[in-house]
Amino acid sequence: MSLKTFKYEKEFQLEGGDVLPNLEIAYNTFGKLNAAKDNVIWVCHALTANSNVFEWWPGLFGKKNLFNPNDHFIVCANNLGSCYGTTGPLTINKYTKEAWFGYFPNITARDMVKAHDLLRLELGIEHIDTIIGGSQGAHQVLEWNVLQPNLFTNTIVIATNAKHSQWGIAFNESQRLAIKADRTYYSNTPEGGKKGLAAARSIALLSYRNYYPYNETQKEKHDEKLTDFNSAAYQRYQGDKLVNRFNAYSYITLANAMDSHNLGRARVSVERALNQITAKTLVIGISSDILFPNQEQEFIAEHIKNSELKIIDSFYGHDGFLIETAKLTELIKGFLPQKNNNLKNINKKLITL
Repeated sequence: MSLKTFKYEKEFQLEGGDVLPNLEIAYNTFGKLNAAKDNVIWVCHALTANSNVFEWWPGLFGKKNLFNPNDHFIVCANNLGSCYGTTGPLTINKYTKEAWFGYFPNITARDMVKAHDLLRLELGIEHIDTIIGGSQGAHQVLEWNVLQPNLFTNTIVIATNAKHSQWGIAFNESQRLAIKADRTYYSNTPEGGKKGLAAARSIALLSYRNYYPYNETQKEKHDEKLTDFNSAAYQRYQGDKLVNRFNAYSYITLANAMDSHNLGRARVSVERALNQITAKTLVIGISSDILFPNQEQEFIAEHIKNSELKIIDSFYGHDGFLIETAKLTELIKGFLPQKNNNLKNINKKLITL
């Protein structure tokens, strides 16, 4: 279960035209590949997560959970551009002998997928039984399915979209503005942009939850306060928490990648791209998600031929995809046993839990 690293010594061509001189991918595996090689569960993680899926998705992944290492060979790789061991802005550029920092090239979800596919080949995985991801992780799941539709039997995408919305881009731009308003960002040092990153996280949290969770979870005990309200303290706490484990340069890189997510790019249309997906697909939305509202999940399910749509009723907004693991487990358990039935064109039913 320790972190491993795959080193790809050749040049890695990026979608935007830039080239990385080499590539390293940090990843975790749990369990063993069986003799039939048909027990692979591949997880694509979201914006600031890492490759240890047991750490950030407990309740769904773990020894006593639905996806466990006794039954499955679970793979999760750290995203290109992140800061947990895969090549990113703090990586040393072998030509300049210095870290990339703000000069790290733009990457896309397509680039992330192509990097992870190199890892798949390195691990000797010929077929993936189930691929799953939420939010930006699901961007990668969809991209990979379009690029290699025959690679997957089952696909699960949660709280995501097929093309990032103008609403989502606006949230990300506000976060980038906050980071770049911190003049230390331009120092191009590991400590650069930390105060801006804390502010960016505060902005992001507003999109991850909504009005109701804040009013309930940050409720004041009395009416006499004039300053230092609970919700303000919570925003500062969450900002500091991210700063202690992440960096501003990776954050901007990954936010840019999210904004550029568009399955239709160079593929005629988003609808045409989704129609190329052949895996049996479960699309899950969160009822209170304001960042990826349910109409985006409906759109995905409408254009994937072999799909079904389910909505989880949750108080927690977008964060529900990480919190509501008991409800996710029930939905996925109902979805996966049908995998050998070769069903075609499953009726898309809107189910609320």
